[in-house]
Amino acid sequence: MFSIFKKNPLKKLTQEYNAKLEEAMHAQRKGDIRSYSMLTAEAEQIENQIKVLEKAAKQ
Repeated sequence: MFSIFKKNPLKKLTQEYNAKLEEAMHAQRKGDIRSYSMLTAEAEQIENQIKVLEKAAKQ
């Protein structure tokens, strides 16, 4: 009944993923490779969560 008010976790994770990638890009351009590596790793973790949610939604 109230499913229209539920937030989509997939959309939120996708936004977080894109934000992390953008932060990583800026860190790389500044020459901060350590931060770039850490942000990229965080983005990969978020990407894995997205894949899990997409797989669960298909079933």
